[in-house]
Amino acid sequence: MKWQRPALLWTAVLAAGLGLWAGYRLAPTPAAPAAAPAASPAAPATPALQVGDPLPALTLPDLEGRPLDLRQRFAGRPLLINVWASWCAPCVEEMPELARFAHNQGSEGVQVLGLALDTPEDVRRFLQQVPVDYPIVIETPGPRDASVQLGNTQGLLPYSVLFDAQGRLQKAKLGPFTHGEIDSWVK
Repeated sequence: MKWQRPALLWTAVLAAGLGLWAGYRLAPTPAAPAAAPAASPAAPATPALQVGDPLPALTLPDLEGRPLDLRQRFAGRPLLINVWASWCAPCVEEMPELARFAHNQGSEGVQVLGLALDTPEDVRRFLQQVPVDYPIVIETPGPRDASVQLGNTQGLLPYSVLFDAQGRLQKAKLGPFTHGEIDSWVK
């Protein structure tokens, strides 16, 4: 029975942390008072991507900190970008399916790219336990992060987008892939 207490404690801590994070992300922001002095104009909201829109100009660091220009690096090849985090249970559950799909694509098929909304240290630690063969880039979560630029206006994970070989958005999916789903989703 003693071994169950630490597991239960960590489960409770994880649930509380996710609850706090979700509350922060989903809480409405208070409106500014009507008589407030005019401040500098707010930057316009990032519009959601639509099918046919081009891949946004994104340059993100890989796990070694080297910048990776997504448009340039993956030009001429279909690209499946999966946004995830090491603390996201559904993300972790779908990683073996993404790894299987990526492995079956070879050098000519769809390129899978993991976009981790996480710290490099946490991602490296996670990938030691759940290794994948596809490239991973890192982004700091925020209101204008790469996930949002890719159309994830709700800020939930996992989130995946598929771009064709010409760099045009074909599909977007919020939520994890189940076993075998990616194959039919990409076609």
